[in-house]
Amino acid sequence: MMGYGTGLGLGFGGMFWMVGFVLVIVGLVVLVAWAVSRSATRADGAAAPIARDDALDILRARFARGEISEAEYTQAASVLRSER
Repeated sequence: MMGYGTGLGLGFGGMFWMVGFVLVIVGLVVLVAWAVSRSATRADGAAAPIARDDALDILRARFARGEISEAEYTQAASVLRSER
């Protein structure tokens, strides 16, 4: 009766390997989830700030696509350039 009582026939050492493998997989999933959430939000839960140059690029692209008017573009660009 080989493997009697082990359930999977892995023996005592094999069960340690199986549990270790599961812990490694769970650890990797948790690490990836943590990294994704950290890059998307700050510690206080607010969205991560966009750099001013990135915001101006987004604004230019929206103006070029016709999503905003020239007046809206000018006003928003002046606000972004004046914030320090």
